[in-house]
Amino acid sequence: MWVEILCGLVAYKIIRRFFFDDGDDASYLADLDSSHSDLCFAVAARLEKLYNGRCFVGLRIPDPDAGERQHIDVVLVTKREVMVVGIKNFSGFIEADKDGNWSCPTDKKRKQVIIPNPVLEVNRLAASLQSYLEQRGAKLPDGHVIGRVVLPNPNCRPSYNISVQPEVMLYDQWKDLKMDSKSGLLTWIKGAFSGSRSDTQDSVLQNLHFILSTSPMWDRLELKGDKNVLGEFIEFKGRHEDIELLKNLKRSKVSRFIIQKSTLFGGFGRSRVQILYSPRDYRAEGTSSSEWKEISVKQYTEIVFQPLHSKKVRKFKLSSVVSVTLSA
Repeated sequence: MWVEILCGLVAYKIIRRFFFDDGDDASYLADLDSSHSDLCFAVAARLEKLYNGRCFVGLRIPDPDAGERQHIDVVLVTKREVMVVGIKNFSGFIEADKDGNWSCPTDKKRKQVIIPNPVLEVNRLAASLQSYLEQRGAKLPDGHVIGRVVLPNPNCRPSYNISVQPEVMLYDQWKDLKMDSKSGLLTWIKGAFSGSRSDTQDSVLQNLHFILSTSPMWDRLELKGDKNVLGEFIEFKGRHEDIELLKNLKRSKVSRFIIQKSTLFGGFGRSRVQILYSPRDYRAEGTSSSEWKEISVKQYTEIVFQPLHSKKVRKFKLSSVVSVTLSA
Protein backbone atom coordinates (compact mmCIF):
# COMPACT_ATOMS: atom_id res chain seq x y z
CA MET A 1 0.00 0.00 0.00
CA TRP A 2 2.83 2.42 0.84
CA VAL A 3 4.29 1.87 -2.61
CA GLU A 4 0.98 2.88 -4.21
CA ILE A 5 0.78 6.01 -2.03
CA LEU A 6 4.36 7.00 -2.86
CA CYS A 7 3.77 6.46 -6.56
CA GLY A 8 0.60 8.52 -6.34
CA LEU A 9 2.44 11.46 -4.72
CA VAL A 10 5.18 11.33 -7.34
CA ALA A 11 2.60 11.23 -10.14
CA TYR A 12 0.75 14.19 -8.58
CA LYS A 13 3.89 16.34 -8.42
CA ILE A 14 4.81 15.48 -12.01
CA ILE A 15 1.35 16.36 -13.29
CA ARG A 16 1.32 19.59 -11.27
CA ARG A 17 4.76 20.46 -12.54
CA PHE A 18 3.91 20.04 -16.21
CA PHE A 19 0.27 20.94 -16.53
CA PHE A 20 -0.46 23.69 -13.99
CA ASP A 21 0.99 26.97 -12.79
CA ASP A 22 4.07 26.55 -10.65
CA GLY A 23 3.14 25.81 -7.05
CA ASP A 24 6.21 27.60 -5.75
CA ASP A 25 5.32 30.99 -7.24
CA ALA A 26 4.65 32.44 -3.77
CA SER A 27 8.01 31.40 -2.37
CA TYR A 28 9.68 32.23 -5.68
CA LEU A 29 8.59 35.88 -5.32
CA ALA A 30 8.75 36.11 -1.52
CA ASP A 31 12.12 37.86 -1.47
CA LEU A 32 11.09 40.41 -4.09
CA ASP A 33 10.57 43.87 -2.60
CA SER A 34 7.93 45.57 -4.73
CA SER A 35 6.68 47.85 -1.94
CA HIS A 36 7.92 51.14 -3.40
CA SER A 37 6.58 50.45 -6.90
CA ASP A 38 3.27 49.26 -5.44
CA LEU A 39 3.03 52.46 -3.39
CA CYS A 40 3.69 54.62 -6.44
CA PHE A 41 0.82 53.04 -8.36
CA ALA A 42 -1.48 53.13 -5.32
CA VAL A 43 -0.78 56.83 -4.71
CA ALA A 44 -1.23 57.58 -8.42
CA ALA A 45 -4.57 55.76 -8.56
CA ARG A 46 -5.92 57.66 -5.54
CA LEU A 47 -4.79 61.05 -6.84
CA GLU A 48 -6.39 60.40 -10.23
CA LYS A 49 -9.67 59.45 -8.59
CA LEU A 50 -9.77 62.38 -6.15
CA TYR A 51 -8.32 65.03 -8.38
CA ASN A 52 -9.87 64.06 -11.72
CA GLY A 53 -6.43 64.18 -13.30
CA ARG A 54 -3.97 61.84 -14.92
CA CYS A 55 -0.84 60.38 -13.33
CA PHE A 56 2.40 59.18 -14.89
CA VAL A 57 4.47 56.76 -12.81
CA GLY A 58 8.21 56.15 -13.02
CA LEU A 59 9.27 58.93 -15.38
CA ARG A 60 12.98 59.26 -16.23
CA ILE A 61 13.44 62.90 -17.22
CA PRO A 62 16.65 63.88 -19.03
CA ASP A 63 18.60 66.43 -17.00
CA PRO A 64 21.50 68.11 -18.89
CA ASP A 65 22.86 69.66 -15.69
CA ALA A 66 23.11 66.30 -13.91
CA GLY A 67 24.21 64.50 -17.06
CA GLU A 68 21.73 61.66 -16.45
CA ARG A 69 18.04 60.90 -16.31
CA GLN A 70 16.20 61.82 -13.12
CA HIS A 71 13.68 59.39 -11.63
CA ILE A 72 10.28 60.79 -10.62
CA ASP A 73 7.88 58.63 -8.62
CA VAL A 74 4.61 60.20 -9.78
CA VAL A 75 3.57 63.19 -11.89
CA LEU A 76 -0.04 64.36 -11.56
CA VAL A 77 -1.47 66.50 -14.37
CA THR A 78 -4.74 68.40 -13.93
CA LYS A 79 -6.34 71.45 -15.51
CA ARG A 80 -4.81 73.65 -12.82
CA GLU A 81 -1.29 72.36 -12.19
CA VAL A 82 1.39 69.74 -12.71
CA MET A 83 2.51 68.11 -9.48
CA VAL A 84 5.71 66.13 -8.96
CA VAL A 85 5.14 63.68 -6.09
CA GLY A 86 7.99 62.06 -4.15
CA ILE A 87 6.88 59.05 -2.08
CA LYS A 88 8.85 58.22 1.08
CA ASN A 89 7.79 55.03 2.83
CA PHE A 90 9.62 55.82 6.06
CA SER A 91 8.79 54.11 9.35
CA GLY A 92 9.64 55.28 12.87
CA PHE A 93 10.76 58.68 14.10
CA ILE A 94 12.36 60.96 11.48
CA GLU A 95 13.85 64.37 12.01
CA ALA A 96 15.58 67.04 9.95
CA ASP A 97 18.99 68.53 10.68
CA LYS A 98 19.99 72.16 10.19
CA ASP A 99 20.65 71.53 6.48
CA GLY A 100 17.23 69.98 5.95
CA ASN A 101 18.51 66.42 5.55
CA TRP A 102 16.32 63.75 7.14
CA SER A 103 17.55 61.14 9.61
CA CYS A 104 15.59 57.87 9.52
CA PRO A 105 15.91 54.60 11.47
CA THR A 106 17.00 51.40 9.72
CA ASP A 107 16.33 47.75 10.45
CA LYS A 108 19.53 47.65 12.47
CA LYS A 109 19.25 48.76 16.08
CA ARG A 110 20.35 52.33 16.77
CA LYS A 111 21.40 52.79 13.17
CA GLN A 112 20.27 55.86 11.25
CA VAL A 113 20.35 56.61 7.55
CA ILE A 114 20.69 60.17 6.28
CA ILE A 115 18.36 61.10 3.42
CA PRO A 116 19.27 64.23 1.41
CA ASN A 117 16.59 66.89 1.90
CA PRO A 118 13.51 65.32 0.21
CA VAL A 119 11.71 68.67 -0.10
CA LEU A 120 14.68 70.26 -1.82
CA GLU A 121 14.97 67.20 -4.05
CA VAL A 122 11.33 67.16 -5.16
CA ASN A 123 11.45 70.91 -5.89
CA ARG A 124 14.57 70.35 -7.98
CA LEU A 125 12.78 67.60 -9.89
CA ALA A 126 9.82 69.92 -10.45
CA ALA A 127 12.16 72.53 -11.96
CA SER A 128 13.82 69.87 -14.14
CA LEU A 129 10.42 68.65 -15.35
CA GLN A 130 9.27 72.16 -16.21
CA SER A 131 12.47 72.73 -18.19
CA TYR A 132 11.99 69.40 -20.00
CA LEU A 133 8.37 70.23 -20.88
CA GLU A 134 9.47 73.60 -22.24
CA GLN A 135 12.10 71.91 -24.43
CA ARG A 136 9.34 69.77 -25.90
CA GLY A 137 7.11 72.71 -26.67
CA ALA A 138 4.97 73.03 -23.53
CA LYS A 139 5.85 76.32 -21.89
CA LEU A 140 4.04 76.70 -18.57
CA PRO A 141 3.84 79.71 -16.23
CA ASP A 142 6.28 79.89 -13.35
CA GLY A 143 4.92 78.03 -10.36
CA HIS A 144 2.64 75.83 -12.45
CA VAL A 145 4.83 72.77 -11.78
CA ILE A 146 5.09 72.10 -8.04
CA GLY A 147 6.72 69.47 -5.85
CA ARG A 148 5.22 67.55 -2.93
CA VAL A 149 6.49 64.79 -0.59
CA VAL A 150 4.01 62.12 0.58
CA LEU A 151 4.59 60.05 3.75
CA PRO A 152 2.01 57.23 3.38
CA ASN A 153 3.31 54.93 6.13
CA PRO A 154 1.09 54.98 9.27
CA ASN A 155 4.15 54.17 11.39
CA CYS A 156 6.04 57.27 10.27
CA ARG A 157 6.48 59.85 13.05
CA PRO A 158 8.06 63.04 11.64
CA SER A 159 9.50 65.75 13.86
CA TYR A 160 7.84 69.15 14.14
CA ASN A 161 10.29 70.86 11.75
CA ILE A 162 9.28 68.32 9.07
CA SER A 163 5.55 68.34 9.81
CA VAL A 164 5.19 72.11 9.40
CA GLN A 165 6.66 72.18 5.89
CA PRO A 166 3.80 72.85 3.41
CA GLU A 167 5.37 70.59 0.79
CA VAL A 168 5.12 67.55 3.09
CA MET A 169 1.96 65.46 3.36
CA LEU A 170 1.76 63.42 6.55
CA TYR A 171 -0.01 60.08 6.84
CA ASP A 172 -3.09 61.54 8.55
CA GLN A 173 -3.40 64.16 5.81
CA TRP A 174 -3.04 61.50 3.13
CA LYS A 175 -5.62 59.26 4.83
CA ASP A 176 -8.15 62.11 5.12
CA LEU A 177 -7.43 63.61 1.70
CA LYS A 178 -10.61 64.75 -0.04
CA MET A 179 -11.77 67.14 -2.72
CA ASP A 180 -12.94 70.58 -1.69
CA SER A 181 -16.32 70.91 -3.42
CA LYS A 182 -16.21 74.72 -3.61
CA SER A 183 -12.80 75.25 -5.16
CA GLY A 184 -12.42 71.93 -6.94
CA LEU A 185 -9.00 71.56 -5.37
CA LEU A 186 -7.74 68.98 -2.95
CA THR A 187 -7.86 70.37 0.60
CA TRP A 188 -4.19 69.49 1.04
CA ILE A 189 -2.91 71.68 -1.77
CA LYS A 190 -5.49 74.39 -2.42
CA GLY A 191 -3.53 76.81 -0.26
CA ALA A 192 -0.57 76.55 -2.59
CA PHE A 193 -2.35 78.31 -5.44
CA SER A 194 -3.73 81.77 -5.94
CA GLY A 195 -7.44 82.18 -6.57
CA SER A 196 -6.78 83.78 -9.95
CA ARG A 197 -5.22 80.68 -11.48
CA SER A 198 -7.21 79.65 -14.54
CA ASP A 199 -7.75 76.18 -15.90
CA THR A 200 -5.30 74.93 -18.51
CA GLN A 201 -6.77 74.94 -22.02
CA ASP A 202 -7.76 71.53 -23.34
CA SER A 203 -5.23 71.72 -26.18
CA VAL A 204 -2.40 72.43 -23.72
CA LEU A 205 -3.59 69.62 -21.46
CA GLN A 206 -3.68 67.17 -24.36
CA ASN A 207 -0.18 68.24 -25.34
CA LEU A 208 1.06 67.64 -21.78
CA HIS A 209 -0.50 64.16 -21.79
CA PHE A 210 1.15 63.35 -25.12
CA ILE A 211 4.58 64.62 -24.03
CA LEU A 212 4.57 62.73 -20.74
CA SER A 213 3.15 59.52 -22.21
CA THR A 214 5.99 59.49 -24.77
CA SER A 215 8.69 60.51 -22.28
CA PRO A 216 11.34 58.07 -21.03
CA MET A 217 10.03 56.00 -18.13
CA TRP A 218 10.77 52.75 -16.37
CA ASP A 219 9.29 49.52 -17.67
CA ARG A 220 6.49 48.03 -15.56
CA LEU A 221 6.40 44.35 -14.61
CA GLU A 222 3.06 43.25 -13.16
CA LEU A 223 3.18 39.99 -11.19
CA LYS A 224 0.61 37.69 -9.67
CA GLY A 225 -0.38 38.67 -6.15
CA ASP A 226 -0.91 42.34 -7.12
CA LYS A 227 2.80 43.12 -7.24
CA ASN A 228 4.22 45.81 -9.51
CA VAL A 229 7.92 46.25 -10.22
CA LEU A 230 9.45 49.24 -11.98
CA GLY A 231 12.76 48.69 -13.72
CA GLU A 232 14.16 47.61 -17.07
CA PHE A 233 13.11 44.65 -19.18
CA ILE A 234 16.26 43.02 -20.56
CA GLU A 235 15.36 39.86 -22.48
CA PHE A 236 13.63 36.49 -22.59
CA LYS A 237 15.38 33.28 -21.57
CA GLY A 238 14.30 29.83 -22.71
CA ARG A 239 14.63 27.19 -25.38
CA HIS A 240 15.95 28.17 -28.77
CA GLU A 241 12.67 27.61 -30.64
CA ASP A 242 10.77 29.81 -28.15
CA ILE A 243 13.35 32.59 -28.24
CA GLU A 244 13.12 32.60 -32.03
CA LEU A 245 9.37 33.21 -31.72
CA LEU A 246 9.95 36.02 -29.21
CA LYS A 247 12.79 37.80 -30.97
CA ASN A 248 10.45 40.43 -32.45
CA LEU A 249 9.10 41.43 -29.04
CA LYS A 250 11.48 44.38 -28.76
CA ARG A 251 10.63 47.71 -27.17
CA SER A 252 11.03 49.47 -30.53
CA LYS A 253 8.21 47.32 -31.92
CA VAL A 254 6.07 46.37 -28.91
CA SER A 255 4.54 48.52 -26.15
CA ARG A 256 2.99 45.82 -23.95
CA PHE A 257 2.50 42.10 -23.64
CA ILE A 258 0.10 40.09 -21.47
CA ILE A 259 0.65 36.56 -20.21
CA GLN A 260 -2.39 34.30 -20.31
CA LYS A 261 -3.02 30.97 -18.62
CA SER A 262 -1.31 27.80 -19.77
CA THR A 263 -2.94 25.64 -22.40
CA LEU A 264 -2.23 21.99 -23.20
CA PHE A 265 -1.19 20.73 -26.59
CA GLY A 266 -1.36 17.03 -27.28
CA GLY A 267 1.22 14.92 -25.50
CA PHE A 268 2.56 14.78 -21.99
CA GLY A 269 4.47 17.82 -20.76
CA ARG A 270 3.38 20.11 -23.60
CA SER A 271 1.99 22.87 -21.38
CA ARG A 272 2.36 26.28 -23.02
CA VAL A 273 1.66 29.95 -22.29
CA GLN A 274 -0.11 32.42 -24.54
CA ILE A 275 1.52 35.86 -24.92
CA LEU A 276 -0.65 38.65 -26.29
CA TYR A 277 1.39 41.62 -27.49
CA SER A 278 0.58 45.07 -28.76
CA PRO A 279 2.57 46.60 -31.66
CA ARG A 280 3.88 50.05 -30.74
CA ASP A 281 2.17 53.03 -32.35
CA TYR A 282 4.07 56.26 -31.82
CA ARG A 283 1.22 58.31 -33.30
CA ALA A 284 -1.43 57.49 -30.72
CA GLU A 285 -1.94 56.51 -27.10
CA GLY A 286 -3.54 53.20 -26.11
CA THR A 287 -4.21 50.06 -28.08
CA SER A 288 -7.42 48.63 -29.46
CA SER A 289 -8.25 44.96 -28.94
CA SER A 290 -8.06 44.37 -32.70
CA GLU A 291 -4.34 45.20 -32.67
CA TRP A 292 -3.32 42.43 -30.26
CA LYS A 293 -1.27 39.56 -31.68
CA GLU A 294 -0.48 36.20 -30.12
CA ILE A 295 2.53 33.91 -29.55
CA SER A 296 2.56 30.55 -27.78
CA VAL A 297 5.68 29.43 -25.88
CA LYS A 298 6.60 26.89 -23.20
CA GLN A 299 5.60 27.97 -19.70
CA TYR A 300 9.15 27.73 -18.35
CA THR A 301 10.33 30.60 -20.55
CA GLU A 302 11.66 33.38 -18.29
CA ILE A 303 11.76 37.18 -18.33
CA VAL A 304 15.04 38.81 -17.32
CA PHE A 305 14.34 42.11 -15.53
CA GLN A 306 16.42 44.66 -13.63
CA PRO A 307 14.27 46.08 -10.78
CA LEU A 308 14.62 49.75 -9.86
CA HIS A 309 16.92 50.43 -6.87
CA SER A 310 18.37 46.90 -7.09
CA LYS A 311 21.80 45.79 -8.24
CA LYS A 312 20.54 42.25 -8.79
CA VAL A 313 19.10 41.18 -12.14
CA ARG A 314 16.07 38.92 -11.63
CA LYS A 315 14.55 36.11 -13.69
CA PHE A 316 10.77 35.68 -13.58
CA LYS A 317 8.92 32.63 -14.85
CA LEU A 318 6.13 33.50 -17.24
CA SER A 319 3.77 31.59 -14.94
CA SER A 320 4.29 34.32 -12.31
CA VAL A 321 3.87 37.28 -14.71
CA VAL A 322 0.64 39.08 -15.57
CA SER A 323 1.94 41.70 -18.00
CA VAL A 324 4.93 43.82 -19.03
CA THR A 325 4.66 47.43 -20.21
CA LEU A 326 7.69 48.69 -22.15
CA SER A 327 8.70 52.34 -22.36
CA ALA A 328 9.54 53.82 -25.73
